[in-house]
Amino acid sequence: MRVDRQVVLRAGHPPVLAPPKTDASFRTIPLPAGVAAVLRSHLAAFPATTRPEHGALVFTTPAGEPLRRNRFGDVWRAAVRRSGARRDLTFHDLRHYYASLLIRHRESVKVVQRRLGHQTAKETLDTYGHLWPDSDDRTRGAVDAELFRAGRPAVAAGDSNGRQGPAGDRPAGELPRPGRGLAVSAADKAASQRVY
Repeated sequence: MRVDRQVVLRAGHPPVLAPPKTDASFRTIPLPAGVAAVLRSHLAAFPATTRPEHGALVFTTPAGEPLRRNRFGDVWRAAVRRSGARRDLTFHDLRHYYASLLIRHRESVKVVQRRLGHQTAKETLDTYGHLWPDSDDRTRGAVDAELFRAGRPAVAAGDSNGRQGPAGDRPAGELPRPGRGLAVSAADKAASQRVY
């Protein structure tokens, strides 16, 4: 689904379609198969209304005009009552639900930013950062996997040229490149897992 227009309402004027308010608001949102099926079913029962000034509109008033915010609010509140959901559920809550669903399924900050049309990742993190899972275990595991793999020799003392023998061909004191681990004792490994 491509977001490239929005309904603009001005007192005393008919609704018009205009570009979204920011460049980041222009976006493509992948439509899940289930949503596409429901939309196809809706369009079979209620074909899109085509008007020269608006193009094809999926959701309209009975007269085929774009929905105004207050009319949509009436429709939304009636749907919430029929669904049995909390009475204070707002349409904007669906946006927050969508964001939290993406985060729960481990989508990146950049993906969530693009789907919501945020200008920056900072805006996304300021709003939803508390929902991303803590990654202490993953970061600890990444360092252990790269630097302290079992079976790798420990960092050896450098020779007279400052080169290391069994631990690799690098100057003394230089960290190994990713994929070249250092051996570590079981005691050291256990100590690395303690929380200080």
